[in-house]
Amino acid sequence: MPFAVGVIETQTFPAVLAAADAMVKAGRVTLVKYDRSESGRQFVAIRGPVSEVRQAMEAGLAAGNNMPNYGTVTSHYVVPNPPENLEAVLPIYFTEESEEFWIDEIRALIQP
Repeated sequence: MPFAVGVIETQTFPAVLAAADAMVKAGRVTLVKYDRSESGRQFVAIRGPVSEVRQAMEAGLAAGNNMPNYGTVTSHYVVPNPPENLEAVLPIYFTEESEEFWIDEIRALIQP
């Protein structure tokens, strides 16, 4: 099963919180990373099956952009089937902290 990574960057924390909340509720995805990026912006990354990540990203974009006076989405991107090199260098990998939230399909592929 092909997996994807989706990333949303927003201007403010309330907007990234709304996007993250909407994404994990809209699809079978795992939140794998949250951090600050340039100029105080915030970003959140999710992993899961390609179709689920695309569905979750749509919900996250709508929620992040629906924050009057609290910021908007500044950028977003979906990478279907990221190569191992990308996972090794960028903060998009599954971690022990996110393990309890892995969806069953991911758990079956990652754990022997």
